[in-house]
Amino acid sequence: MNRGRVLVFFVLLPSPVAMLQAQSDTISEYPLSQGCCPNGIANGPDGALWFTAGYIIGRITTSGAFSYYPVSFTPEGGIAVGPDDALWFTGSDASVGSIGRVTPKGNVTQYPTPTVDSFPQSITAGSDGAMWFTESGADKIGRITTAGVIEEYPIPTPNSYPIGIAAGPDGALWFTESIGNKIGRITTKGVIEEFAVGNTLVSPNWITAGPDGALWFTELSLPAARIGRITTAGVVTSFILSPDGANGQITAGPDGALWFTGGVFNSVGRITTSGVVTEYPLPSASSFPTGITTGPDGALWLVENDAGNIARATACGIGLSLSFANSALTINFDVGITTAATWRAWIVNGSSASRLFEKSLGPLTPPRAFTGTLSNFSSQGNVAVSSTLSSPNGIICSDEQTLDTTGGSTAGQAGIPPGLP
Repeated sequence: MNRGRVLVFFVLLPSPVAMLQAQSDTISEYPLSQGCCPNGIANGPDGALWFTAGYIIGRITTSGAFSYYPVSFTPEGGIAVGPDDALWFTGSDASVGSIGRVTPKGNVTQYPTPTVDSFPQSITAGSDGAMWFTESGADKIGRITTAGVIEEYPIPTPNSYPIGIAAGPDGALWFTESIGNKIGRITTKGVIEEFAVGNTLVSPNWITAGPDGALWFTELSLPAARIGRITTAGVVTSFILSPDGANGQITAGPDGALWFTGGVFNSVGRITTSGVVTEYPLPSASSFPTGITTGPDGALWLVENDAGNIARATACGIGLSLSFANSALTINFDVGITTAATWRAWIVNGSSASRLFEKSLGPLTPPRAFTGTLSNFSSQGNVAVSSTLSSPNGIICSDEQTLDTTGGSTAGQAGIPPGLP
């Protein structure tokens, strides 16, 4: 999608503002009191979030109140709302793979898959009123009706190891082949087509439909340094992540961007449909975030597998980047936020800071690009630009970039995690 860039005119005003520091306490975390190792999460039909955790299906309200429902087999990473307003999830115990169903009242039903060692992983609702899931151990795509009838479809590529699956805008289901290094497409009639992802992407992992009519996916194998995009015609592109990679899950956010979990990189990230990336560290160290979804409150909800937490982050991003050439400092923003906010920016050189602007914004969805240029900007070594989106309650999200104007290369970046203060 081609979005025009809006030119921002800067006026330098004296300001006592110091350089912003990344703060890990702006993302809310809710520790589990039962179960362990939360993996998948979904927005439920009852206004709460539902997640998998050990031998438990959990429920958390947007105010942080938990409920727990025991199950007799181990849920995996996949959980999704079905057309029957129940939650459907994948699971395994030893050689028995299963699809589970839990009602909003906590009633659980188990449906074993026909193939042993199927190891179901991801699950999603199809356009045909059934649930579709991947079987990593069997190299198959499964389909289960709301009555519990299961069909399985072999993937043409052997040892493909499918993981993620998502409903596409074309009415088909799209899935990742982690070992096969392909993206697959299966119609609701069971016809499969496969697309190689090329040499720049390795081991596609989880996948979601984006707001731009394409499918977006993460990588599994380290360094997991890219996010992939595939159109319904099978055209693949990739976007480099910086400073860290991401090998977790991915979802469409309420702000018109894609949001993903870092997995081993202990972060939650945002990428706009134009490829602008922002990554936020999580408060708990080594938390290993996996599942992520948009909640009924318009925030991002994610699970922290190793830390045993459910976390909430505000859907907010500034998408700041800098470049310097011909004595001109160019400052680019890709701003997205679901609520009204005050937008501020400063330029910091050494111990001095000057305010670039302060303005009120309404909600910006999808994200909108802005560009400003400071002409006749003499080379001054490392120069930082800091920017915030704030409410009367405090900072919603912020971004800071540092550029070496002697060489024109980015010297570093930092971001304050999104969330409620």
